[in-house]
Amino acid sequence: AARQTLIYQAMDWELPAFAHIPLIHGPDGAKLSKRHGAQAVGEFQDMGYLPEGLRNYLARLGWGHGDDEVFSDEEAISWFDVKDVVKAPARLDWAKVNFINSQHLHVAEDGRLADLTLKALQTQGAALPADAAARLHAVVPHVKSGAKTILELAEHCAFALKVRPLALEEKTLKQLTDETVERLTRLRAQLDAAQVWAVAELETLLKSFAESEAVGFGKFGPSLRGILTGGSQAPDLHKIMAALGRDESLGRLDDALASRA
Repeated sequence: AARQTLIYQAMDWELPAFAHIPLIHGPDGAKLSKRHGAQAVGEFQDMGYLPEGLRNYLARLGWGHGDDEVFSDEEAISWFDVKDVVKAPARLDWAKVNFINSQHLHVAEDGRLADLTLKALQTQGAALPADAAARLHAVVPHVKSGAKTILELAEHCAFALKVRPLALEEKTLKQLTDETVERLTRLRAQLDAAQVWAVAELETLLKSFAESEAVGFGKFGPSLRGILTGGSQAPDLHKIMAALGRDESLGRLDDALASRA
């Protein structure tokens, strides 16, 4: 605080009581430096971290409030007391950074996350369909619980951004035997007749279909997943279909069935 003191004295301002948090060390215990990763705030943004998640983590470096790890800005402000700042150096823990950020991401507003995901994909130069924004707004609520950062969220949304007809993996093509195609054709009829296209109803429909066919889910689930996602990472089947919507889900299924006709 030596430089700040000189400024206050030169301006004839009342000198406050200065304090600072301890040094921040890298994961290896050495003083934090560029070799440990991102340094500028913008770099953390590019890595997919939310502002509130990063603020939460930084607040915990050298200070704490009991066992509370995840908290809002308002809670940090109301809880903070300089007497709780410790003297020992704090250590940057990337696993903890990811955990804290994931907790904030999971409760963040879906529309905001969709917009941030779109921006991240555009920054990466990804090829996107014209209705990418609408697709992201539809899929984010179904996949955000599995992501720790915006970049991971973008990966989880990839299946919904693919344009028909999807290129199916060799594994999926091998699964499309005559028996499986016939079974998926029967499933397609039931899906088309579904009165409500939502997560809970689709889950019930899939379970009922498996029971009516007297087969385990493995007899048609993997091939249906491959058809709907093109092999991309994705949530449970009923969530995939809810995220894609009725028309896109049935369209992808129709494409695959037509290719085997």
